[in-house]
Amino acid sequence: MKISEFKIMTFDVVGTLIDFETGVLNAVRALGGDKAAAASDDDIFEPYLRGRDKFYGRSSFAMKDVYLSLASELGFTKSDATAEAFQLAVLRWPAFSDSVAALARLRRNFRLVAMTNADRTAFSAYSATLGNPFHDSVTCDEAGCAKPNPQFFAFNKGRQSASGYNQSEILHVAQSQHHDIGVAKELGYTTCWIERRQGQNGFGGTPKPKAVTKPDFHFSSLKQLADAVDAELAASVQTANAA
Repeated sequence: MKISEFKIMTFDVVGTLIDFETGVLNAVRALGGDKAAAASDDDIFEPYLRGRDKFYGRSSFAMKDVYLSLASELGFTKSDATAEAFQLAVLRWPAFSDSVAALARLRRNFRLVAMTNADRTAFSAYSATLGNPFHDSVTCDEAGCAKPNPQFFAFNKGRQSASGYNQSEILHVAQSQHHDIGVAKELGYTTCWIERRQGQNGFGGTPKPKAVTKPDFHFSSLKQLADAVDAELAASVQTANAA
């Protein structure tokens, strides 16, 4: 099936559209003192992931505890003020440089649905950063669970079904093998892996998957996905004109 034949694109947000790794690294290095400023990416991401496992609550308030856990483990500067500053920075994580323009292009031809482990408060900030491109959205607090729990996908499937769409009409677009690509494939979704860390070692701020799942479509940026759609549509017009 061609990408342009789908009716819905569902998107992981944090990591696929929002550059949380840059956001985490910049905030930790700015707040954690000289030792933090000199720390490598992996030095920061490993305790960040452990902290997020310990404090897995809603991202609009749990991230201050993630910072305190990380800072305690690494001996970085920590205080209520630095923790609160890190929490505020979470709501200001930047979009990837191609996200806004690519989403605007994709919106012309697809229903765009956000499927995010962020809560509604955090997602509202990210959606604004992205130019509010979504027709619909599902957050962890609404679904009552977080990816990779299959119930998150079931919640969204029912939501889109109520609007007249079938699972076969959905293309799930995501960066995380752990949270999205593996479970989506197991559930029978067509998947598009946006490999934001292509050419880099490891999995950065995202948990390592049990195995790397082969997606149906594979790009290193959202721009490449939008370009592929435009190329398919242009080819279809050319074929129709030739006929």
